[in-house]
Amino acid sequence: MAPPNLNSTDTEKGYDLLPSEDHDENSQIPNPPPAEDQTESNENDKLVENTQIEGGKSESKSDDLSTDDMEVVVPPDGGWGWVIVFASFMCNLIVDGIIFSFGTFLPDIAEDFHVSKAHVTLVGSLMSGFYLIAGPFASAIANRYGFRLVALIGTVLGTAAFVLSYFARSVEFLCITYGLLGGIGFGFIYVPSVITVGFYFERWRALATGIAVCGSGIGTFVFAPLSEALITSFGWRNALLIQSVIVLSCLFYGALFRPLKPTKLKDLDEEASTEQQLVMDPAKLPAATKLKMEEAMKHLNKHDHKSSFSKLFMVNNNEHERLYDVYHTIHVPSRSMTESLKEKRLSVPFIVHSDKLKSLKPTKITIIPKKSEVALSHGEEINRPIYRDDIFFGQSLTRLPQYTSQTSVQYNLSVTRVPTKNDILEEKTHSCKLCPEAVKRALGTMLDFSLLKSPSFLILAVGGFFTMMGFYVPFMYLVDRASGSMPKQTAVLLVSSIGIANTIGRVLCGLLSSFPGVNALFVTNAALTLGGIATIFSGISLSQEYQFFYTVVFGLAISCFASLRSIIVVDLLGLERLTNAFGLLLLFQGVAAIIGAPLAGAFMDYTGSYDASFYLSGSMILISAIMCYPLNWVNKWEQRRNNQRTELENDTPKV
Repeated sequence: MAPPNLNSTDTEKGYDLLPSEDHDENSQIPNPPPAEDQTESNENDKLVENTQIEGGKSESKSDDLSTDDMEVVVPPDGGWGWVIVFASFMCNLIVDGIIFSFGTFLPDIAEDFHVSKAHVTLVGSLMSGFYLIAGPFASAIANRYGFRLVALIGTVLGTAAFVLSYFARSVEFLCITYGLLGGIGFGFIYVPSVITVGFYFERWRALATGIAVCGSGIGTFVFAPLSEALITSFGWRNALLIQSVIVLSCLFYGALFRPLKPTKLKDLDEEASTEQQLVMDPAKLPAATKLKMEEAMKHLNKHDHKSSFSKLFMVNNNEHERLYDVYHTIHVPSRSMTESLKEKRLSVPFIVHSDKLKSLKPTKITIIPKKSEVALSHGEEINRPIYRDDIFFGQSLTRLPQYTSQTSVQYNLSVTRVPTKNDILEEKTHSCKLCPEAVKRALGTMLDFSLLKSPSFLILAVGGFFTMMGFYVPFMYLVDRASGSMPKQTAVLLVSSIGIANTIGRVLCGLLSSFPGVNALFVTNAALTLGGIATIFSGISLSQEYQFFYTVVFGLAISCFASLRSIIVVDLLGLERLTNAFGLLLLFQGVAAIIGAPLAGAFMDYTGSYDASFYLSGSMILISAIMCYPLNWVNKWEQRRNNQRTELENDTPKV
């Protein structure tokens, strides 16, 4: 959809103005909110050119797509969305279940290849690491080609990795097939299963996401004893083949990630309002009104600050204004339309601005864009999930001031970025490029390293790095350590116990985070502190009671870390930086996952005891918590510093 050109006074590039009462020359037209460091490419400037002037009839040379044919995405908040939740649950169950149960393979693979268990640990660590590192790239591809295709590609890669691993004759071969290829495949399954739920839900997002991610804990509970049974009955190679068939079932679950079908604005208009629409020549607007409209466009300034990675891709979400900045309505046409739009939560909504204007008495004018030169033809659509600032926010939207202080449509406008002209042209012409605009822009956003200049984010990222260094160690070595003091079948259930505790912890965190006064950072730090201390002292007793007690504490601790991460990022950096932070955090955590377990294994080989591995793991987790305790104070200092810099820049006279 092309936004109206508010700078134009040419009657050939005007607007449809739909007044519901006589206009007044002294009418006040509110300015849109400042764009908060948003910029727009030259290509986007061309998108704001064409607008319609006479009763929906245009003489431009654009495609035959009227304003009524324009489409918006309406999240169902139910219906097929619950099928999406089921598919996401199953994908998480399979992927995380297999990753967290790899420790059951350690003794058999080590014995077969006559190597140390620490050496074999590198195989599982590579899978868990690349499963995270692949996240930004999977997200970028999904942004252009959709969740379904990415999930299917990941399933094929994952299945091929397990089949090829059957023929392994060395640990190095397993590192390439199972670790590298399997990790990338699982990353391509994981990302769609996480973000597609957020794309389908708003009102019930916390519940839907909570159900979906519980698949991780249930998968850990199921796959630990299942893998052990398969290895005992068929050997580790045949166990991998059987697991490959289970991974292949993700073809079915990934196929359920059906793209959302947009709704035509005409259909919404017919439901929302039956008012007679009058057309007015913009040249007849009062001079004061024109000045107000021209002043509004001054908020859409351009900035050139980009990180080196962003310069490589030339695009970044944070350098494009939100739909709120482009499609701002002077007033809501009618109360009935407002009420209807509140019921329909639009993911890519259209021109409405309401509640803030109730105290004013402006002319009730709605600006409707004319058909664009790059308008999509019938049957085509643009769904860009990464263009939403809140796509990685898995908790209740009531925690966001942007959501609670605005109507539904205003909120959607404020979190949705506009596509570029190249993006729309590529969609329309079905052009085949090595790196399409939507992919480049998603990568440029998620991997914008300029965020590392923020002390708050840097501490959070390094803290997450230390957490992930200790995260996978218990999953790798817990069963083998406990096997000396209890039956193997019972020892395997220790990993299952972590899975159940993780599931319960995620549910509790979801309930806890729904209360606005809860400090997510403090809850996470406290949980990691307890988890780190429990891991350090987990070897005091190898009795069944003590070991199961430890697994419950550890499972609850890691559930807080996983569940509350997005809330912490938004609290510290703001919603507009969530996508960027999520991409960089995946890289930090992926690298740490590759290093952590093999390093702990080296300590075990050196000391001849598993205690050293758990000392290292617990210390890393504890250090990460201690680092982040002063994070709120650091964040307040950073905000004061940024405000002072802004004031200084504003006071400095421009040459």
